[in-house]
Amino acid sequence: MTETAKPMTARAAAGPLSGSVRVPGDKSISHRALMLGALAVGETRIEGLLEGEDVLRTAAAMRALGAEVRRTGEGAWTVRGRGVGGLAEPADVLDMGNSGTAARLLAGIIAGHPIFAVLTGDASLRRRPMGRVTAPLAQSGAEFWAREGGRLPLAIRGAADPMPLDYTLPVASAQVKSAVLLAGLCAPGITRVVEPRATRDHTETMLRGFGATVEVQAHADGGREIRLAGQPELAGRPVAVPADPSSAAFPAVAALLVPGSSVTLEGVGMNPLRAGLYATLAEMGADLAIAGERDEAGEKVADLTVSSSPLRGVDVPAERAPAMIDEYPILAVAAACAAGTTRMRGLAELRVKESDRLAAIAAGLAACGARLEIEGDDLLVHGTGTPPQGGATVATQMDHRIAMAFLVLGQVTAEPVAIDDGSFIDTSFPGFVALMRGLGATIETP
Repeated sequence: MTETAKPMTARAAAGPLSGSVRVPGDKSISHRALMLGALAVGETRIEGLLEGEDVLRTAAAMRALGAEVRRTGEGAWTVRGRGVGGLAEPADVLDMGNSGTAARLLAGIIAGHPIFAVLTGDASLRRRPMGRVTAPLAQSGAEFWAREGGRLPLAIRGAADPMPLDYTLPVASAQVKSAVLLAGLCAPGITRVVEPRATRDHTETMLRGFGATVEVQAHADGGREIRLAGQPELAGRPVAVPADPSSAAFPAVAALLVPGSSVTLEGVGMNPLRAGLYATLAEMGADLAIAGERDEAGEKVADLTVSSSPLRGVDVPAERAPAMIDEYPILAVAAACAAGTTRMRGLAELRVKESDRLAAIAAGLAACGARLEIEGDDLLVHGTGTPPQGGATVATQMDHRIAMAFLVLGQVTAEPVAIDDGSFIDTSFPGFVALMRGLGATIETP
């Protein structure tokens, strides 16, 4: 827990959840909009930016690196960039708070600039491994110094003459892929990344939107090859950030589980490489209605209406993991209330998220009375068709998604579910408690 921990308690909702809401902006796209705006020439105007703690850390970092970053209204920001290769050496350490995305992508950007910088973060981020990023980035000519295990604080001396990278990811990771591509912006020639499974492609989409030449070739085995032409002149542009599908997952699952509920989630990003949870929920029998499909700045967006439904256990294939890596905590909650066994395969990546999410999910569900087991990198949840008993205080391990998932579970358990600390929820979903209460959820705070 943090020194200013915020314990919270969720109790069974008094009635159905209902309403139409828009969750905050997509965290992945918000980070990238600020970063590419800082690397572009001219002004980038952003609407719908997620103003959570993680993204605000990125805004502060880009400002420290010499970009002009200003808030002009709610979710409205402007960035006046310095061009590719034009960022300045920061005068102080860059504190990325709880954001692994910000730290890893920023390491890629700094690696391509002839500057020295030090990245740090909170206690949770300082436990997360950075070697998976620094190993390929070192091939560009950048130098790195880290604590044992490749952990933050991380000192970086960027390459004076960065080399283009040719890297095959050993494990599918959008963060590592993006870090390599961002480093390749400053290098002459072609930077090539091969991923074993397709991961979220916001970086490639946004790079194209800002003027870079990016080619993507799909492989028959489900992987992809991405080629970026280095040293482009990126041009500032307007960016409309859709509602975050990972954040929308929490009110969506709550609506599925609380009897009689129907909730509409407006303007949700429906990028196929992020929609794995919704495909899985549909297989489980969820009543999901998609309307108003549209394209905004290269991203698919739609309104999603979710109505309460009996759910059944399913087998979730490992190849779907990259498309829903952040949604397993809330999927596990849905599985605990479903009829039959849900097997979630290939969850090794969960062990190196904000917490060991696999262990945290298992411990929390077991404390609430659910039956489950871990077999290697698979999580098996044995649902009975009714919610588990509840009555536990769940250790969130400084993880915002664990916190929100168990506050959703508490809406349907016979006994309340408490969490030891909800302070980290604001990193990705500012206003979560107020939004859920507005739909009819019962969440108590001291």
